[in-house]
Amino acid sequence: MLSAGLKVMSKRYILDCHRLLCPMPVIRVQDRVAQLQPGDEVEAVCTDPGALNDIPAWCRINGHEVIETREQDDEYIVLVRVGDPD
Repeated sequence: MLSAGLKVMSKRYILDCHRLLCPMPVIRVQDRVAQLQPGDEVEAVCTDPGALNDIPAWCRINGHEVIETREQDDEYIVLVRVGDPD
């Protein structure tokens, strides 16, 4: 049991989505999110530029938060915070 004032820290996971085309990056994120707790974070590292639109659209529909999207070299990165299912 946690004492008053203590906070459980969320965890961040890196998800390798290199060389995966639509819809596979979204499916990989969906599968990983299903295993996590609210507040945990998934960073999807993709090579398909469509992931910058597809993953945020999936998040809006399913109640998850996109914290950041960015392009870095030849990669497209989407950072997602897992939402509360309620």
